[in-house]
Amino acid sequence: MCGRYILISPPDTIRRAFAYTDQPNFPPRYNVAPTQPVPVVILDHGVRKFQLMRWGLVPAWVKDPRTFSLVINARAETVLDKPAFRNAIKRRRCLLPADGYYEWQPSPSRKRPFFIRPRDGQTIAFAGLAETWVGPNGEELDTVAIINAPASPDLAALHHRVPVTIAPADFDRWLDGSVCNATEAAALLVAPPEGTFVWHEVSTAVNRVANDDERLVVPITPEEATAEAAEAEARKPRKRTVAPERLSQPVKRKATGRSRHDDGQGSLF
Repeated sequence: MCGRYILISPPDTIRRAFAYTDQPNFPPRYNVAPTQPVPVVILDHGVRKFQLMRWGLVPAWVKDPRTFSLVINARAETVLDKPAFRNAIKRRRCLLPADGYYEWQPSPSRKRPFFIRPRDGQTIAFAGLAETWVGPNGEELDTVAIINAPASPDLAALHHRVPVTIAPADFDRWLDGSVCNATEAAALLVAPPEGTFVWHEVSTAVNRVANDDERLVVPITPEEATAEAAEAEARKPRKRTVAPERLSQPVKRKATGRSRHDDGQGSLF
């Protein structure tokens, strides 16, 4: 999947890579996070355009975005069928420029963050789906989700899913719904070939959205990793000791009105 990424190439480099005529000026970002405005490339009347959208898709049929679960990723396997994505995959496909992304790998002490970047150092394009939510008073909110797919064998060592990247040769096919229908576009939604990306472990400083500088992508040293693991272990809550006579007493549970299998969170996937 994709929950954080970076975009640090200069604006002119991004503009040339994606061939849009707009000339926006934006700072390098080392920790792009959900709910933030993110650069998106769309096709508008046959012309590529740069636009800022909120990362976290809101379908047009949602009555109140404040009560809707955040949708930052869309599964490639379900974009043709799920109500949240059916219209977007037909008419509102887009690209999100990026220079790499982060993924977290579970470990006994903590989740270890890794920075993943293209081996050739070129800017990449995440496949995205966009929607514009229109409120009761005419207010508009442009939103986007990044599509992910089952990981290739090499990247599966970090996570079982990866963001889908669209090759420059396929930009036109992906963006233009008039020449490439939804089914044909969905065929592009596959993991990158093995060897496309390289990665290294980084500091857990990336876990904090407020941290946003070049230090986040610097490889962590073994000594630093050991210190972070020890600190995480020290922060773990200690197990409370229960007196033997209390083990046989029944535990009173507060009724919630939910099924024991209901975690209270809806899912579009």
